Amino acid sequence: MRDESASAARQAVRVSGHFGEWMQGRLGPEGPVALVTLCCPVLGVCAPGGDVRLSDLFNEARLTGFAAALGLCGDWPGLSCDMPLGAGAGASTACLVAAARACGFDGTPERLARACLAVEGASDPLMYPAPDRLLWASREARVVAALPPVPRAEIVAGYWGAPVRTDPADCDFPDISDLVARWRGGGELALLGALSSEAARRSDALRGPGDPMTALARDLGALGHTRAYTGAARALIFAPGTVPEGAEAALCEAGLTGGFRFVTGGGA
Repeated sequence: MRDESASAARQAVRVSGHFGEWMQGRLGPEGPVALVTLCCPVLGVCAPGGDVRLSDLFNEARLTGFAAALGLCGDWPGLSCDMPLGAGAGASTACLVAAARACGFDGTPERLARACLAVEGASDPLMYPAPDRLLWASREARVVAALPPVPRAEIVAGYWGAPVRTDPADCDFPDISDLVARWRGGGELALLGALSSEAARRSDALRGPGDPMTALARDLGALGHTRAYTGAARALIFAPGTVPEGAEAALCEAGLTGGFRFVTGGGA
């Protein structure tokens, strides 16, 4: 059954992904897992069209609940997804959001987030217009706080190791409440790069796996580095126009795959 927010006609939509997080961790020893997503406008999911089906990603019972929560009939379109699952690029959330909007859902992001959470167990904030301006509790699908805009940055990115699907029950993350407090005050990209690097260092120390990003950031003169906290995505942070020649090749030589670059923040 459809409600007034759904229409019979399919709508062409594109939902951008992300590429890991600027930071992710606990807000205090007993606090929620929260994150600041790293928007990646060059990755995304388009609908309708493509050979990816929601039923390939999620079981039918959860998809039936997803449709009911949004007032849709569940006649999901094919999707075109240009990022791998488990890479930390938000593919599963982006697929759900794109399918719902293609079927006519135009309700609030909060309602869509709750429906995604029921399917995934942990959801990215890709249903919001500016997801990197939110401190997001991913296991609760709620906005903890609004954040200042991220300065424009150039990102050199790649994948380290095999895909890792997010375990919604996994809350074994370091405390980043002090880093979040500094992030909420805003600042230049150099400060945010340093905060991101420290968040990644804490996660590496607690969770692993080790990677070459600290050395690459130093050798290439990056302002910092970040990662997917469950996933293979890794990234170096540069001020626009400062990426040295051969940066993608350096990532490849260090063992990363699929190197590319994109611009984020600053209204990108």
